[in-house]
Amino acid sequence: MPTTQNSRQPAFTLIELLVVIAIIGILIALLVPAVQKVREAAARTQCQNNLKQIGLACHNFHDGRRFLPPGYLSASPYFDGATDTSPGWGWATFILPYLEQENLYRSINLALPIEHPANAAAVQQVLPLFLCPSDQTPPSAFVVPNAFGSPLVWAGPSSYAASCGGDESETDALTGAGVFYRNSRTRMTDVTDGLSNTIFIGERAWANANGIWAGAISTGVCKRGQYNPCPGNSAAFATASALVLAHAHLNNATSDTDGGLDDFSSRHIGGSLFLFGDGSVRFVRSVSTDNPDGSFTAEGLLFQAMGTRGNNDVVNVDF
Repeated sequence: MPTTQNSRQPAFTLIELLVVIAIIGILIALLVPAVQKVREAAARTQCQNNLKQIGLACHNFHDGRRFLPPGYLSASPYFDGATDTSPGWGWATFILPYLEQENLYRSINLALPIEHPANAAAVQQVLPLFLCPSDQTPPSAFVVPNAFGSPLVWAGPSSYAASCGGDESETDALTGAGVFYRNSRTRMTDVTDGLSNTIFIGERAWANANGIWAGAISTGVCKRGQYNPCPGNSAAFATASALVLAHAHLNNATSDTDGGLDDFSSRHIGGSLFLFGDGSVRFVRSVSTDNPDGSFTAEGLLFQAMGTRGNNDVVNVDF
């Protein structure tokens, strides 16, 4: 009598299936951080390239004019740096022709304020070169309001701000100890602390402070970003000039009375990228807070020295 073969096929037991699922879970857990690190490395490289292009544009502007672009341009007598910034066009606007944005630059009427309807199409442009890939920026223009929350203009976001100085220099002051400020016309020879020691432009994450590239909109405000880590009022804001300027007081502030809106910041881990006057781009470690008694930390004093152009500071940019 012929023997019959068992027709049942081998199958996984429940325990074997659970083991396979556990192994897959472990592999995914190991893979995700590696992918995130690769992604962040790529984003940091792109951010560095952005700043290098901005630096080259600043140098080309200087070669043609013998001075650097103003932090922002105002035709009004100085009053408070908040309501008197018109027309307001900032440093990023003036270097557009050197960033392959000649057509955009020509479409702007610099004699009219940023918020004038004739400039609306230009101001709303979202320019990737002014955005760090690690930053949480809107995909299109966003509303810049006044201090009462009334909308003034739709504007393209920016992840970068120009340095007006250290803590001694406020973004809304008449002048600054840094390279860029109201109606500034800084020459390279004015940077007596050394171009390689002086910050020109740095990261100021839109996720922390909602800056723009176009300039300082008169009566406009720079609002606190959704991911700003400083404790305080979510409705806090800084004056118009902070839309395009920052001072080298803190870097990635976690505790600051004004929410760090006029300070540099990034979404990178451990610090931010900065363009120095010699065209180099370097990563500077975070200076997240002052001492508990309100005095400056040693790292904070070094960082402030990087923000000034001519204070005879001895600077170590590798901290």
